[in-house]
Amino acid sequence: MKNVYDIVIIGGGPAGLAAAVAAYDNGVKDILVLERETRLGGILNQCIHNGFGLTRFKESLTGPEYAARFVDEVQKRDIEVLTETTVLSLAKDKTVTAMNTTYGVFSVQAKAVVLAMGCRERSRGALNVAGSRPAGVYSAGTAQKYVNIKGYLPGKSVVILGSGDIGLIMARRMTLEGAKVYAVCEIMPYSSGLKRNIAQCLDDFNIPLYLNHTITKIEGDKRVTGVVVSKVDENKRPIAGTEMHFDCDTVLFSVGLIPENELTKEAGIIISPKTRGAVVDQNRETPMDGVFACGNVLQVHDLVDYVSEESELAGKCAANYVLNGNGERDEVNVINGKNIGYVVPQRLNKTVGGMVKLFFRVTNTFRDCSIRVKCGDKVLLERKKKIAVPGEMETLLLTEQKLAMVDSDLEVELTEN
Repeated sequence: MKNVYDIVIIGGGPAGLAAAVAAYDNGVKDILVLERETRLGGILNQCIHNGFGLTRFKESLTGPEYAARFVDEVQKRDIEVLTETTVLSLAKDKTVTAMNTTYGVFSVQAKAVVLAMGCRERSRGALNVAGSRPAGVYSAGTAQKYVNIKGYLPGKSVVILGSGDIGLIMARRMTLEGAKVYAVCEIMPYSSGLKRNIAQCLDDFNIPLYLNHTITKIEGDKRVTGVVVSKVDENKRPIAGTEMHFDCDTVLFSVGLIPENELTKEAGIIISPKTRGAVVDQNRETPMDGVFACGNVLQVHDLVDYVSEESELAGKCAANYVLNGNGERDEVNVINGKNIGYVVPQRLNKTVGGMVKLFFRVTNTFRDCSIRVKCGDKVLLERKKKIAVPGEMETLLLTEQKLAMVDSDLEVELTEN
């Protein structure tokens, strides 16, 4: 290991691996990947179900198979990797301080840094659910690791709170392993998971999905013995008299993902309150010169195929930054307008050529709607959609000709027809 690298990538999951390969292929060979787990692949290593790679490879792969393709590419290029390494801090001069059992606490100086730390799950503690703290309460991802990696079945009778994709997949997984899943409860009026996962994981196994419902009490002392589920009103408050009781020994929480941005915040990089990731331009460069962000640490993606696409862009632009430095910045803001939850990138640098893909999510379920990209009074782009749901990310592609018309802040909005 050296003290200075051209590019240091923090995170060895699908985002970090794709960024490393793209940076190498775009002319920068001096790369270090830091990963805190014992092996590369990130969350994909415990996602043994199929459905990965349909967009990118046009075939259905399991998570480990998808990760292995990128691990192989990293190894072919002989890119330096340190596993079981925890990054402690990122300084403003792009000094990365980390720790492992081989080198102890050490620092490396980077010309460019790519942030690819992924997400963590929101826990029970963030929800203030009434009840004691018995055994049998897990996040869906923890239960997935127990079942798929360690070979333990967390429980035999299950209720799941939240309809995120991991929760839906674990409803199917627990059923296949012999457990009984009584219900999936979702506090919102819509599911936050992909439609295909609702069909394949709930409908195919006759597992009921209760929208506008939440768990109001977890019963049990040493072990979960049951839960109380209540309907909620438009303000998300439980409605008295709507309680349902389920006898169960396990509760799984699938109530959202939080980007792992503690390093980003400590470095003084601006965080978007909408995405909880860094504010970036179309190159995925943060306001700190030479620091890029990609994957789930930037925005929570539905598909790993999109993570790879975005991370390759970040890796390519990081390589370009190392080789050519930063050009001029002439930026406009990209604003999430009516019925749009957020837009990435949040800024556009008009001095950068090429096309720009905008990623965004809507705030509710809309049918027969129009999505527009506006610049002042000008409509640059309009797309009509039969249905748009918050659980599925939307994209719009702005061509170079459209970008040439930009002279003020852009706004993305949705209106119902």
